[in-house]
Amino acid sequence: MKKLMLLAFVLISANLSAQNASFGIKGGLNFGATGEYESVGDASGDFMSSFEDGESKTGFHAGLFAQFELLGIFIQPELMYTELNTSYSDFDYKLSKIDAPVLVGLNILGPLNIKAGPSFQYVLDNKIKGADLDIEDVEKEISMGYQLGAGLDLGRLGFDVRYEGAFTDNTAFGLGETAEENFSIDSRPSQWILSVSYAL
Repeated sequence: MKKLMLLAFVLISANLSAQNASFGIKGGLNFGATGEYESVGDASGDFMSSFEDGESKTGFHAGLFAQFELLGIFIQPELMYTELNTSYSDFDYKLSKIDAPVLVGLNILGPLNIKAGPSFQYVLDNKIKGADLDIEDVEKEISMGYQLGAGLDLGRLGFDVRYEGAFTDNTAFGLGETAEENFSIDSRPSQWILSVSYAL
C-alpha cells in the first residue's frame, strides 16, 4: 500500500501540468494528541472500564510538496513524515506516520491563501514510552482524515497553519502485566500543524 500511495502522489503531480507549477520542501512542528485511552481490564470477574483524554504534546513533520495553479485555484499534493506525541497519566504514546494530503486552495488577498482537502495516512509505528506496557499495531495501517487551514506565500518562502482531524476510529490494543492493565488507545490524530516551506 505504501507503494500505491507514492504512485498516486507521483501520478497526480505528473498529470497536473500548468504554467504556474512549483515543487519544494517543507517541515515544522505539530501540536496535538491522539484519541481516548480506555482501560479495559477485568478485575475479580467484574468488568471495569475507565477513560482518559490525552494531553497534547509537540511533534514534528518534514517532507515534499508540489503546487499547481489551475483556473484561479491551486492543487497542492504533499508527502510528509510525521511524529505525533501524546501524554497520558501513566505513559507517553508516540505515533509515526506518512501523510499524503491533497489540498485545494484559493489565493484570497495578496500573499494569503486558504486550503483544505483529504489527507491519507499510513501508520509506520506506534510505541508506549515510560511504562512497561506492550501495544499492538493500529487496526488500520491506512486511513483518511482531513486538513484545513491558511497560508502566507512570500516569494519562495511559505508559512502554513492547519488543523488535522480524522473521520473514523483507529484503535490500538495493549496488554499490561495483569488483566486489570489491559487497555486501548484511539490513535486518531487531532492536531495543529505549523509549517515553513521553500519552493525550489
